[in-house]
Amino acid sequence: MNVLIVYAHPEPKSLNGSLKDFAVKHLEDAGHVVKVSDLYAMKWKAPLDASDSMDGQACERFNPALDSKLAFENGRQAKDLAEEQDKLQWADAVILQFPLWWFSMPAILKGWVERVYAYGFAYGVGEHSDTHWGDRYGEGTLAGKRAMLMVTTGGWESHYSARGINGPIDDILFPIQHGILYYPGFDVLPPFVIYRTDRVGEAGFTKACETLAERLDKLWTTEPIAFRPQNAGAYDIPALTLRADIAPGQTGFSMHSEQ
Repeated sequence: MNVLIVYAHPEPKSLNGSLKDFAVKHLEDAGHVVKVSDLYAMKWKAPLDASDSMDGQACERFNPALDSKLAFENGRQAKDLAEEQDKLQWADAVILQFPLWWFSMPAILKGWVERVYAYGFAYGVGEHSDTHWGDRYGEGTLAGKRAMLMVTTGGWESHYSARGINGPIDDILFPIQHGILYYPGFDVLPPFVIYRTDRVGEAGFTKACETLAERLDKLWTTEPIAFRPQNAGAYDIPALTLRADIAPGQTGFSMHSEQ
């Protein structure tokens, strides 16, 4: 299988760097083909702007969606983002690896998403009607592929528990897992998370690698998070609200997955 790791950490000797190196070797030893987009090493340009089109902005005012659409349709995208799209099309599975900084991904990785997820590639695709509101949330250009987050955080696991001060880790990662990965069609696997990174130590690293190896070995057999598909009947279209008879009285992120 083909695996793409999109990696966002500035220090090669960090815990993240060591985990990335371990993941690459483990996957390759198992016979998989691995590509790594090391965003800091690539000096990835994070801001989405008119330079993402070889022709510059399409009109007097830069329009992110329109300019992205025209550049994608006409083969006039900046070379770096077109190359990343090719990697996504090539991959059978994608791993986004990053430290949790201020409750989200590093800005360089968010910039990768904003630029690579062009209009017509990751969004703005499919029929929009009274019964089908675009190919997204379970459908889309990346459907049939698998994705997983590899996340490290300095906080304790209890800090990210159901009653933890930081909020449940599944809620914190929901915008990434549901909005960035599931939206264009990925089957999203439960995340691999390491807590208290400053206390891992040699023994902790060995244990983390053992757990990660098991997760990587099951990359194609692990049950994905059971997010509800948008166009399969669970949501009223075009309002895109969950039907009243599904998870009645429930609110919040959890209602968008089948328990």
